[in-house]
Amino acid sequence: MFEGLRRLSANSLAPAVWRFDQYYWFTAILTARGFQTATGRLVAACIAAFGLLPLGVIAGVFGPQSLVAQILAGIVVIASLAMAMLWLREHWPTRAQSLACVAAGALGIGISSLLVADPFVGFLGTAAFVPLTIFIVCFHAARVLALSWTVGALVLAVLVVRMGSTDLAVALTGLVIAVLINVFVAISCRTVIRLLKPDAHHRDIEQLTGLLHRDAFYNSVATLLASRSRSDDQYLVFVAVNIDSFSLLLGLSGSGGGNRARVTVGQALRETVRHNAIVAHVSDDDFVIADTFTTSDASPLVERIRGAIAATPQRLTASIGVVVTPLPPLAAEPPDEVLDKLIAISQQAIEQARMAGGNQVRYVLRPDLGEGDDNGDDWPEQNRPA
Repeated sequence: MFEGLRRLSANSLAPAVWRFDQYYWFTAILTARGFQTATGRLVAACIAAFGLLPLGVIAGVFGPQSLVAQILAGIVVIASLAMAMLWLREHWPTRAQSLACVAAGALGIGISSLLVADPFVGFLGTAAFVPLTIFIVCFHAARVLALSWTVGALVLAVLVVRMGSTDLAVALTGLVIAVLINVFVAISCRTVIRLLKPDAHHRDIEQLTGLLHRDAFYNSVATLLASRSRSDDQYLVFVAVNIDSFSLLLGLSGSGGGNRARVTVGQALRETVRHNAIVAHVSDDDFVIADTFTTSDASPLVERIRGAIAATPQRLTASIGVVVTPLPPLAAEPPDEVLDKLIAISQQAIEQARMAGGNQVRYVLRPDLGEGDDNGDDWPEQNRPA
């Protein structure tokens, strides 16, 4: 709002990473943490509450007096209720639908604030720009916030002109309060979002689970191999997790049940591994984890993973292939080739676990990565079902 706010948003609110729309990144974070449904309901409740406000204004003494103004208020009510239903559906709205809601919301707030006869009541109506600002900062880019604030600035300018003829001091006070609240909320929310962002850029995040995708996993492991996080780490531990009977789960519960299973498993893995472990969702029912250990015994980690997956609401199980290999020799090998071989070996281990009935673990210790096949020492005493 106004030139000073434009500079403020450019300098304080829109660092380089915010030039990109973060709708899918933030959606993935909500989904991975189980907040997507609750967030959708909250957004719908806010939109519906705003949509019902014009009805109260129409019935009041400061409501729109002309027929045209009342028709516009009715349109705002209907549009708001329609947008609220969009956020209550089972399917999360697309980015385009979210942007449409933002544009319609900004226009609706502006129209409702200008329809009332008393400009002071109109200033109160502009408070609805605050939750809209919060939503935009969380989900969208700075240019979307600039659009919303442009509408807000025009509305405030009209209200100041209307009220200035009777009480200029109150009009300017209302203007300053509205501007400061929106700027403060935007900066505060943006700060929180930046703290929530993972170390990887949000474009490295797989949309559904909030975990890394395959390419980002390769890049992160390459960095891990190049610079180990702890000098006493001696082993690279690679864990591949495959959800048991996933095709049957899809047949029984559909794509929605499959998505919930992926999200809950991803969340279980994220909460089980160390904070600096690398976790990725690489295909429909496959997850991979890479970490460095001081010991070759990865069974404590794997047992925690199995327990976390079994504790999911769907009581899922998984076949797990674990590869443990000395870390120092890997520094001389191309990271992508190392990972390709580890994935191939872990997939063989998973197939063995699945052929044994699933819900089991197969360990491969010190495989011959030069040959790319499973020539390592197996740990049969730990290949046990849950």
